[in-house]
Amino acid sequence: MIHNVFLLATEAATEAHGEGGFGLNLDIWETNLINLSILVGVLIYFGTKLFGKTLGDRTARIAEAVQEAEERQKKAAEALADGQQKLAKAQAEAERIRKAAEASAKTAKESMIAQGEKDVQRLKETAVQDINTERERAIAELRQRVAAMAMSRVEEQLRSQLDEAAQQQLIDRSISQLGGKS
Repeated sequence: MIHNVFLLATEAATEAHGEGGFGLNLDIWETNLINLSILVGVLIYFGTKLFGKTLGDRTARIAEAVQEAEERQKKAAEALADGQQKLAKAQAEAERIRKAAEASAKTAKESMIAQGEKDVQRLKETAVQDINTERERAIAELRQRVAAMAMSRVEEQLRSQLDEAAQQQLIDRSISQLGGKS
């Protein structure tokens, strides 16, 4: 392989002198090898400082960003724990309120049922009293009618059976029973 490189170099040199083509020029001043080496050295000397500083700054910024991200993650974890704790408290409070509401509803239901039973009993008693009052009023009215009818019948019989003399005799007997004289 080295033999091939030298072969190419010699061919290039022969072409460079008149024939043209590819080859190596070993003349240092003609190829500016010194200028290139000085330029590369300056770039390495100043470039390492510049790249070192740039890389150091970038490393510092990345470290700060990582630290900030860790702090935000820690705060987010704390906020999550706090939120979960508040959620657990809220769920416990909701359960307590639900149980209290169920107990209140049960008590209200029982109270309404008891009040309804009392109202039904009171309505029954009122209905019985109303029926008894109506029955007594109807009986009293019937008695009055029967008495009125009996009186009117007795009066008719008395008028038809009693003449003037019998009436006078009846009046005299009633007066004598009362203690009067005839």
